[in-house]
Amino acid sequence: MSEPRKASLLESMGLGGTAAAFAVNFTHPIETVKTRMQVSGGGIGPTVTGLLNKEGVSGFYKGLVFAYGRELSYTSIKLGAYAPVRDALGAGADAPFYLKFLAGAITGGVGSVVGNPFDVMKTLSQTNKEKSVSLATLVGNMYRDQGVGGFYRGVQVNVARACVLNATKMGCYDMSKGYVTEATGWKRKDVRTSFAAAFVAGFFMTCTVAPWDMLRTKLMNQPTDAKIYDGFSDCLLKTVKADGVASLWRGFIPIWARFAPQATLQLLTIEFLYGICGFKSI
Repeated sequence: MSEPRKASLLESMGLGGTAAAFAVNFTHPIETVKTRMQVSGGGIGPTVTGLLNKEGVSGFYKGLVFAYGRELSYTSIKLGAYAPVRDALGAGADAPFYLKFLAGAITGGVGSVVGNPFDVMKTLSQTNKEKSVSLATLVGNMYRDQGVGGFYRGVQVNVARACVLNATKMGCYDMSKGYVTEATGWKRKDVRTSFAAAFVAGFFMTCTVAPWDMLRTKLMNQPTDAKIYDGFSDCLLKTVKADGVASLWRGFIPIWARFAPQATLQLLTIEFLYGICGFKSI
């Protein structure tokens, strides 16, 4: 049997987008609840109950089309391009941790710029409480009121969030696989290794990304006819002044409830796709 080869950049991105699009089917309802909590300031129980009573089960899947677009653009780069970029930086198994984090930050930052329009529209769809508003209407209203620039509002904090998120996710996952193999004797491509490493990465992602996620949601959800926050710094200062520093981690449980299974599903799926295509594991 021939040795597995490294996937090319385009091959890896294609598999990364496929893995992410598969995973989002299961995690999108959790993302919707998290977004509603961040905007309203309510708790998880009232948010879920209110959403279910007023908008039905379909309300949890608002913005799913935009979520697919986000995963096939943003996540195909941040997840799929990680291994090729890491290898290009020379961040092999024994490389310093910061090189792995750098590879994750690069792919996350680039991916967030590409996927920002889908992120904006997904956020607006999830926070919209009217059943009858179509996707075309949401896009049309955004373009009419703010032009092309409207689709890139919040891009600064989104890039920062993506850099932190992907550096934590892919760096912790990559490093954890090494620790797991040393502690258990399992191989890096073993599904048990991937599962354990992905779960660890999901927890640390939540810790580092929650504040960025909160601020991104607030900036992207601003009314189209009136700006509440004048950029990232203003949003941060007003949020902390109004609700305290701890409010930056509001929605921690649903964020973790989304990140842990999402990271696990994405990483297990891309590892599976790597395997059946004859590529080396991450």
